[in-house]
Amino acid sequence: MFLNTIHAAEGARKKAKRVGRGIGCTLGKTCGRGVKGQKARSGGFHKVGFEGGQMPLQRRLPKVGFISRSSKYSAEVRLSELNGLVADVIDLKLLIEKNIVPAFTKKAKVIKSGELSKALTVKGIKVTGGAKEAIEAAGGKVED
Repeated sequence: MFLNTIHAAEGARKKAKRVGRGIGCTLGKTCGRGVKGQKARSGGFHKVGFEGGQMPLQRRLPKVGFISRSSKYSAEVRLSELNGLVADVIDLKLLIEKNIVPAFTKKAKVIKSGELSKALTVKGIKVTGGAKEAIEAAGGKVED
Protein backbone atom coordinates (compact mmCIF):
# COMPACT_ATOMS: atom_id res chain seq x y z
CA MET A 1 0.00 0.00 0.00
CA PHE A 2 1.23 3.46 -0.92
CA LEU A 3 0.05 6.90 0.19
CA ASN A 4 -0.97 7.80 -3.37
CA THR A 5 -3.30 4.77 -3.54
CA ILE A 6 -5.27 5.53 -0.35
CA HIS A 7 -8.74 6.98 -0.84
CA ALA A 8 -11.91 7.36 1.19
CA ALA A 9 -14.54 4.61 1.16
CA GLU A 10 -17.48 4.87 -1.22
CA GLY A 11 -20.08 7.29 0.20
CA ALA A 12 -17.78 8.59 2.94
CA ARG A 13 -17.34 12.02 1.32
CA LYS A 14 -20.61 13.72 0.45
CA LYS A 15 -20.69 16.65 -1.92
CA ALA A 16 -21.57 19.98 -0.30
CA LYS A 17 -25.06 21.34 -0.97
CA ARG A 18 -25.00 24.17 -3.45
CA VAL A 19 -27.19 26.92 -2.04
CA GLY A 20 -28.56 30.04 -3.68
CA ARG A 21 -29.13 28.44 -7.09
CA GLY A 22 -32.81 29.32 -7.57
CA ILE A 23 -36.21 28.15 -6.32
CA GLY A 24 -35.99 24.73 -7.96
CA CYS A 25 -33.52 23.29 -5.43
CA THR A 26 -35.36 24.29 -2.19
CA LEU A 27 -32.19 26.10 -1.13
CA GLY A 28 -32.65 29.21 -3.23
CA LYS A 29 -33.19 32.82 -2.11
CA THR A 30 -32.63 32.54 1.67
CA CYS A 31 -30.46 29.40 1.23
CA GLY A 32 -32.00 27.47 4.14
CA ARG A 33 -31.29 30.21 6.68
CA GLY A 34 -34.90 31.22 7.26
CA VAL A 35 -35.99 34.84 7.30
CA LYS A 36 -34.15 37.62 9.15
CA GLY A 37 -32.42 37.35 12.51
CA GLN A 38 -28.81 36.99 13.60
CA LYS A 39 -28.36 33.53 12.11
CA ALA A 40 -29.62 34.71 8.72
CA ARG A 41 -26.99 37.43 8.42
CA SER A 42 -23.53 36.98 7.04
CA GLY A 43 -21.06 37.05 9.91
CA GLY A 44 -23.89 36.56 12.41
CA PHE A 45 -22.51 34.24 15.07
CA HIS A 46 -22.31 33.99 18.82
CA LYS A 47 -20.06 32.20 21.24
CA VAL A 48 -20.60 28.61 22.33
CA GLY A 49 -23.17 28.34 25.11
CA PHE A 50 -24.81 31.70 24.31
CA GLU A 51 -28.51 31.62 25.22
CA GLY A 52 -29.72 34.93 23.83
CA GLY A 53 -28.73 37.01 26.83
CA GLN A 54 -30.12 34.58 29.39
CA MET A 55 -27.55 33.49 31.97
CA PRO A 56 -25.88 30.48 30.31
CA LEU A 57 -26.06 27.03 31.85
CA GLN A 58 -22.32 26.85 32.52
CA ARG A 59 -22.61 30.03 34.61
CA ARG A 60 -25.87 29.07 36.36
CA LEU A 61 -24.49 25.86 37.82
CA PRO A 62 -22.36 25.99 40.97
CA LYS A 63 -18.63 25.40 40.51
CA VAL A 64 -17.89 23.07 43.39
CA GLY A 65 -16.16 19.71 43.47
CA PHE A 66 -17.86 16.37 43.89
CA ILE A 67 -17.74 14.72 47.32
CA SER A 68 -19.23 11.27 47.62
CA ARG A 69 -21.78 11.01 50.42
CA SER A 70 -20.99 7.36 51.04
CA SER A 71 -17.25 8.02 51.54
CA LYS A 72 -18.11 9.65 54.88
CA TYR A 73 -19.26 6.30 56.27
CA SER A 74 -16.61 4.03 54.75
CA ALA A 75 -12.99 3.53 55.80
CA GLU A 76 -9.84 1.69 54.77
CA VAL A 77 -7.82 -0.47 57.13
CA ARG A 78 -4.20 -1.45 56.45
CA LEU A 79 -2.78 -4.88 57.22
CA SER A 80 -0.12 -3.25 59.39
CA GLU A 81 -2.90 -1.75 61.57
CA LEU A 82 -4.44 -5.20 62.03
CA ASN A 83 -1.03 -6.53 63.05
CA GLY A 84 -1.02 -4.30 66.14
CA LEU A 85 -4.39 -5.58 67.46
CA VAL A 86 -4.50 -8.09 70.29
CA ALA A 87 -7.49 -10.13 69.09
CA ASP A 88 -8.17 -13.30 67.12
CA VAL A 89 -11.42 -12.22 65.46
CA ILE A 90 -11.54 -8.76 63.90
CA ASP A 91 -14.83 -7.10 63.03
CA LEU A 92 -16.10 -3.56 62.54
CA LYS A 93 -17.10 -3.15 66.20
CA LEU A 94 -13.55 -3.96 67.35
CA LEU A 95 -12.04 -1.52 64.81
CA ILE A 96 -14.27 1.26 66.15
CA GLU A 97 -13.40 0.44 69.78
CA LYS A 98 -9.66 0.54 69.06
CA ASN A 99 -10.03 3.87 67.14
CA ILE A 100 -8.67 2.45 63.91
CA VAL A 101 -11.75 3.69 62.02
CA PRO A 102 -14.07 6.61 62.96
CA ALA A 103 -17.06 5.91 65.22
CA PHE A 104 -19.66 6.61 62.49
CA THR A 105 -18.12 4.14 60.03
CA LYS A 106 -20.65 1.69 58.57
CA LYS A 107 -18.40 -0.26 56.23
CA ALA A 108 -14.67 -0.91 56.14
CA LYS A 109 -12.26 -2.56 53.73
CA VAL A 110 -8.92 -4.16 54.49
CA ILE A 111 -6.23 -3.22 51.95
CA LYS A 112 -2.82 -4.76 51.38
CA SER A 113 -0.49 -2.22 52.88
CA GLY A 114 2.25 -3.36 55.22
CA GLU A 115 2.96 -6.82 56.59
CA LEU A 116 0.84 -9.25 58.59
CA SER A 117 2.77 -11.60 60.85
CA LYS A 118 0.05 -13.34 62.88
CA ALA A 119 -3.00 -15.47 62.12
CA LEU A 120 -6.34 -13.76 62.59
CA THR A 121 -9.93 -14.06 61.38
CA VAL A 122 -11.53 -11.11 59.59
CA LYS A 123 -15.31 -11.16 59.97
CA GLY A 124 -17.93 -8.92 58.30
CA ILE A 125 -15.39 -6.63 56.67
CA LYS A 126 -14.60 -6.41 52.97
CA VAL A 127 -11.11 -7.45 51.94
CA THR A 128 -9.17 -6.77 48.74
CA GLY A 129 -7.71 -9.67 46.78
CA GLY A 130 -4.11 -8.96 47.80
CA ALA A 131 -5.06 -8.52 51.46
CA LYS A 132 -6.98 -11.81 51.42
CA GLU A 133 -3.93 -13.64 50.09
CA ALA A 134 -1.73 -12.05 52.77
CA ILE A 135 -4.16 -12.97 55.58
CA GLU A 136 -4.40 -16.57 54.38
CA ALA A 137 -0.61 -16.77 53.92
CA ALA A 138 -0.20 -15.76 57.57
CA GLY A 139 -2.51 -18.61 58.61
CA GLY A 140 -5.69 -16.58 59.08
CA LYS A 141 -9.04 -16.67 57.27
CA VAL A 142 -11.65 -14.30 55.87
CA GLU A 143 -15.37 -14.78 56.72
CA ASP A 144 -18.16 -12.82 55.09
